[in-house]
Amino acid sequence: MIDKDSLTHHISQQFNAELEEVRSHLLAMGGLVEKQVNDAVTALIDADSGLAQQVREIDDQINQMERNIDEECVRILARRQPAASDLRLIISISKSVIDLERIGDEASKIARRAIQLCEEGVAPRGYVEVRHIGDQVRKMVQEALDAFARFDADLALSVAQYDKNIDREYKTALRELVTYMMEDPRAISRVLNVIWALRSLERIGDHARNISELVIYLVRGTDVRHMGLARMTEEVKGNGANKDATQG
Repeated sequence: MIDKDSLTHHISQQFNAELEEVRSHLLAMGGLVEKQVNDAVTALIDADSGLAQQVREIDDQINQMERNIDEECVRILARRQPAASDLRLIISISKSVIDLERIGDEASKIARRAIQLCEEGVAPRGYVEVRHIGDQVRKMVQEALDAFARFDADLALSVAQYDKNIDREYKTALRELVTYMMEDPRAISRVLNVIWALRSLERIGDHARNISELVIYLVRGTDVRHMGLARMTEEVKGNGANKDATQG
């Protein structure tokens, strides 16, 4: 099983520093993306087009961070030819930055919907759902990053489990908003912007789950993607706890 101390176990102090640096860059990117999600939701709810525009402008910075981290991972793979837990760390980072970049894209889409609502007028429904689901999704992103920072498979598992709640609440909100549009066709355009924002939040939850699955792979050495929650829980809580001892 890997933990934070594993990052400093190499004879080469330079290799230790490279691993810690690329991991810290991932977490810095994650912090910026988390703020982007929070600001996008706030901009939508508060009808703040200025804040929404700031969210959209940060997107280029997020994209550049993804490219930089990718280059760091490639350099480490080429120079160090890492094995076992070191290789899993680099793979997990290189895949997590893809999900973080896509979370940034979804935040930018929410900001675009916020700007459109500022121009068209506030939608009559859906803001309570945006605030509620937005708070939960932001917490998922935060805890997925915390799990990565602490090599915490149990916290990562709780993030994956929480994604089901988000999916259920999104579907409930969607049904209610579609019903409302059928009753009042004049509101269709504005309510659709809220629906698309909720869709982006649901996708952000999916990306947070992906990151949590990569944390479990990093810590336990088992690829839990496409597993049901029951099997994933068994890997983290049961046999998976001892499995990594033989994998380094």
